[in-house]
Amino acid sequence: MSDIQHWFSAAHEQFKPSDLLQQAVEAERAGFDAIACSDHFQPWWEPGESGMAWTWLGSVAQATERAPVGTAVTAPVHRYHPALVAQAWATLEEMYPGRTFIGIGSGESLNESPLGMDWPDVGEQIQRMEEALEIINRLFEGERLDTIGHFPMKQAYLHTNPGRRPPIYVSAFGEQAAKVAARHGDGLWTLADPETVPGLIDAYKSECENVGREPGKIILQGGFSWAEDDDAAFEGAKPFKATMPDEFYVDDWHDPVAMSKHADEKYSDDDFREQFIIGSDPEQHVERIREIEQLGADVVVLMNNSGGAPLEAVRVYGAEVLPALKGTRVS
Repeated sequence: MSDIQHWFSAAHEQFKPSDLLQQAVEAERAGFDAIACSDHFQPWWEPGESGMAWTWLGSVAQATERAPVGTAVTAPVHRYHPALVAQAWATLEEMYPGRTFIGIGSGESLNESPLGMDWPDVGEQIQRMEEALEIINRLFEGERLDTIGHFPMKQAYLHTNPGRRPPIYVSAFGEQAAKVAARHGDGLWTLADPETVPGLIDAYKSECENVGREPGKIILQGGFSWAEDDDAAFEGAKPFKATMPDEFYVDDWHDPVAMSKHADEKYSDDDFREQFIIGSDPEQHVERIREIEQLGADVVVLMNNSGGAPLEAVRVYGAEVLPALKGTRVS
């Protein structure tokens, strides 16, 4: 039996929050081990959606019974002061003890520039993330904080402190961020790219050894789209082609229309099919997820990009995909 966990991720860029709430309830019923969600101010394309993740998570925790809930991922670099992140998750944890986690990343211009940020270089992006992680950790430890780095504070203090800091999983696309995850987080979260994952895991575990910390969870994420036929599955997921260019995650791209156009010009439909799990055959989904597991995952996060049949896709996963994965030992 495989002890790898499979988390559901809700796509705020693609679906209305009320529809995602239904998906989350269905995902718990289907047997997913946790519920995550993207945390965006804008979608990657237009027209799209952009529900507020924190508000939505409270509804999900109330509407479900057991599944841990959290973001995939939150960027406390500009629009979210890290002290507010700590306050939000302290609130969730007090209300739903033991059921919360935080995904933390260095963000994208897509979500920060519209709110007035001059998008910095990669070094500053990661520096801001590391400062934010320090602040969140120290506030949960009960400290009162004055300004740290880019974040002004005057005796900031977490007055509602549940006594348990939710696990923090840090997103990394490069070795520098992977090392930050080792120093400040409880695990490494990255896209399930076989070309990049081995190097990121090595950098993460090496830095854990350097700082004397036990490695945490390795969390690998992929997107899936199921429908009754392959063409419908592809069309349902196709907007997410706009997420493929690496430059969107580090450079100053914040116009969703331009981003979608650029992605279409840069990548073919076949490129998109290779990166996402798309099709009508549940066995194909099982095999693709097993490939992710074999990259070294403790957790596989599966974002539902099934635009044609989102609830039906979750039910197919509950009836056929997850049982096959749970009953198979990964070599």
